[in-house]
Amino acid sequence: MSIPHLLVHDKQDNVGVVVVEGLTAGTEMLCVITEDNSDFSLVVNNDVPIGHKIALADLSDGETAVKYGQDIGRFVADIPKGNHVHTHNMKTKRW
Repeated sequence: MSIPHLLVHDKQDNVGVVVVEGLTAGTEMLCVITEDNSDFSLVVNNDVPIGHKIALADLSDGETAVKYGQDIGRFVADIPKGNHVHTHNMKTKRW
């Protein structure tokens, strides 16, 4: 059994969370959806630290970020599928 690189909590999520140290650009990740234990593959485009998010689809500036099936903010730049998602391209809607 392989160890997942990325966890997605809900099938509605458009970002997943890196759960391994040292994830490097070009890695084909094993991604697991914890809601039903299904999995899929995705290639990461950047080096991404553990605990940070990755786009599961091409995302557009102004679109809602969804994690845990919930609105967690908005994207402030276009983000290609497989790219790092963090404070440089996503902001909370609270402030």
